[in-house]
Amino acid sequence: MKILLAVMLGGALGSGLRYAVSLWVAGRVGEEFPWGTFTVNVIGSFLIAFFVVLTGPEGSLTVSPVARSFVAIGILGGFTTFSSFSLQTLQLLQDGQWYWAAGNILLSVMVCLLAAAAGIALANLLPLRS
Repeated sequence: MKILLAVMLGGALGSGLRYAVSLWVAGRVGEEFPWGTFTVNVIGSFLIAFFVVLTGPEGSLTVSPVARSFVAIGILGGFTTFSSFSLQTLQLLQDGQWYWAAGNILLSVMVCLLAAAAGIALANLLPLRS
């Protein structure tokens, strides 16, 4: 029950952060392309990979299962958004903006995978706990 409540609280925080960051990015670069969703998904991909490796069995940081679930599933799971990515890509397709839609798919998948790989690499650079 503690983990469920932690995930719920973290999800609320992550969703609020996602909304704020998406609005901030869209306000700076416009909304012709879903840069806000792209930005949160790249940041989230990096952070979740980094945190999961950092707090895993061989990671450098020991945290409780409740804290790990709060951050990884709650905050970071709420922060990233595959559903928004999917809807925005479909809207681009429906608007006949094939190049933007293809760019969103390619950029999101490639850059998020690279961000996750960078998060794992950075976490693995940290000294192991003894």
